[in-house]
Amino acid sequence: MKFEIKDRDAAARICRFTTKHGTVTTPNLMPVINPNKMLITPKEMKKLFGTEMVITNAFIINKDKKLRKKALDEGVHKLIDFDGPIMTDSGTFQSYIYGDVDVEPIEIVEFQRDIRSDVGTILDVFGTPNQTKKKAEQGMKETIKRAKQGVKLKGDMALACTIQGSIYPELRENCAKELSKIFPDFFPIGGVVPLMENQRYSDLVRCILSSKKGLDPSKPVHLFGAGHPLIFPLAVALGCDFFDSSAYAKYANDDRLIFYWGTEKLEDLTELPCSCPICLKHTASDLKKIDKKERAREIAKHNLFVSFTEIKKIRNAIANGNLWELVERRANSNPYLFEALKELRIKDNKDFLEQFEPTSKNKALFYTGSQTIHRPIVHRCHNRLFSRYTSFFRDTVVFPEGKKPYSNYYSEQIKRVLKKGDINILIDSHLGPVPLELDEMYPFAQSVFPDTTDNETEEKATKIFNNFTKNKKIICWKGDKTLEEMSESDEKRLNVDLLRISAVSDMQFGKGAAESLFKGEIRIVKSKKTGKMRNIYCDGKHILSMRASDGMFTLKMDGARLLHKSFKFPSLRVILEKDAVPFVKDGKSVFAKFVKDCDSELRPLDECLIVDDKDNLLAIGRCLLNRLEMLSFKVGVAVKSREHM
Repeated sequence: MKFEIKDRDAAARICRFTTKHGTVTTPNLMPVINPNKMLITPKEMKKLFGTEMVITNAFIINKDKKLRKKALDEGVHKLIDFDGPIMTDSGTFQSYIYGDVDVEPIEIVEFQRDIRSDVGTILDVFGTPNQTKKKAEQGMKETIKRAKQGVKLKGDMALACTIQGSIYPELRENCAKELSKIFPDFFPIGGVVPLMENQRYSDLVRCILSSKKGLDPSKPVHLFGAGHPLIFPLAVALGCDFFDSSAYAKYANDDRLIFYWGTEKLEDLTELPCSCPICLKHTASDLKKIDKKERAREIAKHNLFVSFTEIKKIRNAIANGNLWELVERRANSNPYLFEALKELRIKDNKDFLEQFEPTSKNKALFYTGSQTIHRPIVHRCHNRLFSRYTSFFRDTVVFPEGKKPYSNYYSEQIKRVLKKGDINILIDSHLGPVPLELDEMYPFAQSVFPDTTDNETEEKATKIFNNFTKNKKIICWKGDKTLEEMSESDEKRLNVDLLRISAVSDMQFGKGAAESLFKGEIRIVKSKKTGKMRNIYCDGKHILSMRASDGMFTLKMDGARLLHKSFKFPSLRVILEKDAVPFVKDGKSVFAKFVKDCDSELRPLDECLIVDDKDNLLAIGRCLLNRLEMLSFKVGVAVKSREHM
């Protein structure tokens, strides 16, 4: 089995998951196949929806003599006539619904192995939401015990070890940590169906996040029983890779149609609000009149069309860097889901999610409502403002929100202010305080807000602004009369461009970066067309290039030498194993399995220094993974190298 990150946004990842029967792309939806009753065959699913992987129930196969014999003789792929990867479930959900199942935990793992399942599942103990913490802990411990037994018996089959712990976050996190120690191949988050059935989405978010905090990040995460597209965007943004759906068939048999916003009864529809092939072929009236069995098949197809379409939208959003916008828009369609987003405002959760957030994105940050200002990337910007940015002067003039970039919009006013002397310019923006030197940096410049935002956003931005300007002398811009009130300053006039590159350097690389980079004679090359900075030289050496897309720097080798000399080990570093050193010296990228350690402050798409274990500078590049991932993944690129010694 191989699992490799190809793209990312939020805590989501587009990955390639490879098994003996082929490779699938995540996020991925696995339709549930009942071998006794197939509304739609797996082969038909592959043709209609591009289904790459399915899940079927080994417990059901095992207890039916004919199915059992055929599966053992010919394999599960022949049994359900599907040539792609197949995951099998163990009977845990049946034990939750019907009570104890007549199968031993060891026996069901061996059976899944023997029928050649690509991914088998342990018989875990289903933790219900209403059980006591003591009862949940007992079930969790038994699940871990069974997982340890199962790993020894799995053979060539990948084994899914399910995280349990009911609604208790500390139990979930502990279960995930203990399971990670035994190196399973796949991590389902179990026991969440009752939460979804009762729209307890806040509890669901807590279960996902607490599980993710304890998990080995190099393995796929499967949200067991999550088959409704309403849940997909948020679950993916929190780091779930796989979903399974029996809902497509169950709902179809009850004349219920799935949509991204919820579920509708056919009897309540006068028209079909969908453009899938099924809804284009039928009217609501026609669908109501056709034979019950055929109607169920048609509705099941519709349900899968909608579900797979949502997965494709999510993948596009990840690739384009706007997954959080999709999450927030979907949450606005359901009050319980909207309420669940408040869990992401908790500092501990924001700190965790921020680690996986790329430093910049392909698309501007779009405001969708009160949740936008709580996004992990905004949380990071605020943290770095307080920990890395330093005001240059004693006094600060504050301008209100305006068009971006602010330095252009307020150019005339700024010139007049600076004639009075050196003074800080600060924008009181929808995202909070924005020092003028950072106004082209992501996401300050690359964000789109309406003129008026909601009260919660205004309160949050104001709180950050007040904390940032505490104990500073503030002058609010009120037009020409503000200039009249300002006294002339005898402070030394500094180069505005130098202030800008100094502030961006500290924000991007860490406090003290500017002092290290700009000690000599500085020459700034600007675009003749736009007037924006392009390249920075120090004592004739090219040390930085500024990216127009996000207002951040691309590090050059001469700049890397300066940072390497002044920043203490392991700051900004990715440290390599000895075996990889010759390849990186030759210009090759850094693979995760050769990373010995890494600065914990580095984030995906951060510029980094690549060194050996003696801290010799080898190359520079851009991180694709964070530290947790670099030390966990055994396949895939960790750092895209750009220049080498």
